[in-house]
Amino acid sequence: MFAYFILCQKKIGYPKTGKCLTIIFGLLVLTIVLWVVFEDQHFSNDNARELVEEQQILLVDKFDLEENKSTSAIGDYYHTFTLNISVNDKQSAILQIKGAKNFKSQTYEKESLLYQHQDRYFGPKVIHNYETQNSYVREYFQPSGQEGYAPTFRRISISKSENQLTFEDIDE
Repeated sequence: MFAYFILCQKKIGYPKTGKCLTIIFGLLVLTIVLWVVFEDQHFSNDNARELVEEQQILLVDKFDLEENKSTSAIGDYYHTFTLNISVNDKQSAILQIKGAKNFKSQTYEKESLLYQHQDRYFGPKVIHNYETQNSYVREYFQPSGQEGYAPTFRRISISKSENQLTFEDIDE
């Protein structure tokens, strides 16, 4: 694209227009690259609250964003963050998970990982609630509705030993 603008300004005879267009295009590309590189720094408590509350786990009290990481590759995206939450929010979230009609205790053997669901593109939304040795977990799976598009898979884990909530978003 730069070569086009440079050639354009010499052949057509509008050097100022060519330089302006080159600068504008360069700034646009630089802005996009910087936004992608520093995406994790733009993640806020409001973004975290919104993602957690999509799974019907309400955070009433103040919380701290302890860790936030995201990685992506062609066709894959993984985002995880950890929140330090209040005792009240922790108890409320645990009650929400344990009170679900499909809750499974830690004696239950998980058949397979929810995100490896057979029908990744079509089918119903599925929510699993279960307990492991270290945490209470809510997994959410929603097929994309289109062949070739990644389904939505999200997992929220509430630590048994600490006042921490861990959120994972996996798109494969």
